Amino acid sequence: MSDPRAGTNPAERIRPLLAVFSSTFFVRFAFGITVAVFASYLGGQSSGLAPDEYGTVGLVSAMAPLGEFTTVLFSGAAADRYGPFRVLFTGIAAAAVLFAAVATTRSAYALGALNFVFGVASGAILAASLAIVAQRSGPQERGFEMGRFDAMNLLGWIGGFAFGFGLLDVLANASLYLVFLVGAAALAAGLALAAALVRGLPVPRGAAGFEFRAVVRHAFRRSVLLVTTPWFVIYMLLGTVLVFLGSAAGGLGISRVYLAAALGGGGVLLVFTQPFFGRLSDRAGRMRMMSIGAGGFVSVMVFASLAVAFGPQIPILVGVGASVVAALAYGPAALAALADLTTEMGRATTMAIYSLTISSGMVVGLAVSTSLYSGLGNGGLYLFFATIALALVALTVARYRDLQSSTAGGRAPTTPAR
Repeated sequence: MSDPRAGTNPAERIRPLLAVFSSTFFVRFAFGITVAVFASYLGGQSSGLAPDEYGTVGLVSAMAPLGEFTTVLFSGAAADRYGPFRVLFTGIAAAAVLFAAVATTRSAYALGALNFVFGVASGAILAASLAIVAQRSGPQERGFEMGRFDAMNLLGWIGGFAFGFGLLDVLANASLYLVFLVGAAALAAGLALAAALVRGLPVPRGAAGFEFRAVVRHAFRRSVLLVTTPWFVIYMLLGTVLVFLGSAAGGLGISRVYLAAALGGGGVLLVFTQPFFGRLSDRAGRMRMMSIGAGGFVSVMVFASLAVAFGPQIPILVGVGASVVAALAYGPAALAALADLTTEMGRATTMAIYSLTISSGMVVGLAVSTSLYSGLGNGGLYLFFATIALALVALTVARYRDLQSSTAGGRAPTTPAR
């Protein structure tokens, strides 16, 4: 496929990026506010969950990443063939309709089915968005652009969480259906803004489709696995946190208003940190920034374990905050590193591998964490955190050694990949 950046005026490069960044914020804001209240919505109470409800909430929540996992490669291939904006807009419109449908029921079976279809739309949105960013940026600036994408992605998530947590203390549980209608409205706003930004711009030609066997071979290349597998491990952790943070905070006696304020402040910080970390990955190397981020995630789990054992004391919370800042270095570098590997396949298909990886990580993480906590209590959480920390360390070392052997064998990566 030809490089869309070649022979275009600045508007033809910048407006699609602005469309993706703006729609990403609204999409993730909608996802954030709904995920923040989902456990309380399904469980029927806004503060804590009964022990026997964790399994049900975890299973229903896992339907979304399961839907994404099973279909996202097809979404990526469709984006390569028919154009990423068509797939992006279709996914956003479908998600808005599904959110409105969720507001009409609290049946675990119905919510599980809707969550599965929502996962299909979510995978299409993410794969198409990342493909557009990869298309519109070169290797020496890709980390910066991925950082901007990651900033809008995380700002939307965190802003949505903050707003959702605030609504848990404001709305009666019976009125939580309104949150899903707000989410549908946010998705519609993001779709309208993105469509307005790209109106009148030339539509890039699609590429021929890829054989499924070729996609699988590409996904299981060593260089790709060493970028995507850490994401799998990280989202085993994040999937659990995203679903249960709101109810867990209430159970620990942490005011959700304070939690919302902390998340909101962190979201503003992301606007500055993620492009900064992305630019550093362009200059200092993807591997260095990914190593810093992996270390941050390990540190987060250490302090999270201390919080579970000793309660939310101020020194522990400060340690969590500092660790989170370091962990944020991972996202832009890892996304850019995966985009650097798109020379042999369509960009949307390759970026769909990332979406497949994180969705499968969420499915496995929810299943494992809820089972361990139900069976072992806090000891299960400690075991979960320790396993993830050890896996991240091992995978970081493996990728570093692979890059070193590539350089020694004459297969030197580009400067940003080092």
